[in-house]
This record gives sequence, structure tokens and C-alpha cells, in this order.
Amino acid sequence: MPAKDIYHDSVKNALIKDQWIITHDPLTLRVGRKDLFVDLGAEKILAAEKQGRKIAVEIKSFVGASEIEDWKNAVGQYVIYQNSLELIEPDRELYLAIRQNVYSELFEEAIGKALLNKKLIQLVIFEPKYEVIL
Repeated sequence: MPAKDIYHDSVKNALIKDQWIITHDPLTLRVGRKDLFVDLGAEKILAAEKQGRKIAVEIKSFVGASEIEDWKNAVGQYVIYQNSLELIEPDRELYLAIRQNVYSELFEEAIGKALLNKKLIQLVIFEPKYEVIL
């Protein structure tokens, strides 16, 4: 099992504060003979629905030597997890959890905006100090 991201507990606590129930830590996806580990699985029961909403959250710190390398790795991992979820749990939505400053530096730039506008990636933006979802 892979090591937890340095912001793992901050994101987990922020989701709990936002009324999510953590159902998996980590969420294991078995695809063929391979096991993939998404950082968190969570569910929120909505008043209008009996089944609620299920999400998977992959947390990325972006603290490596190259933010572009971190970005390529995060997006590549996101694509693999998203395709795996479509096979195994198509009702679960995947999100990439990043800090506010990472969002400002990468996703407010042209290429980041393109990823978001084409709905190729969904984000959870969090503030680690206060453990809140922004």
C-alpha cells in the first residue's frame, strides 16, 4: 500500500467537517490483477436521494522539485483512476484534492483552465491549516 500524502489527514478532516462520511481509507480498486489505491472514498447522504453521492479523492501535495512533473504525474494518475472507477464503481465521482495555492498557480493558467473547461478533471480545493474545503 502506498504512503499517505502529507495532506492526507487535513483533507480527510476537511471532508468530515463538510458532512462527508469517510467510507474507505484508502479506496482499493482491483482492475484485473492490479490493485490501485485512491486516497479516500467518501459518501454524503442527500435529503432528496436515498442512496446519496459517492466520491473518491486523490490527494496531491505538489511539493516536488518540479511542479510540472508533479502535475503530469497527478493528471496521469487521475486518468488511470477515473477509467478504473468507470469499470468498477461507475456511480462514484473522482476528485483531485489540491491546496488553494496550487490551484492558483496551475489551474488558473491556460492549460489548467482547459482541463477544467473540458471537464477532464474535477477538483477539491482545500486549506490545510484550517482543514476546510474551499
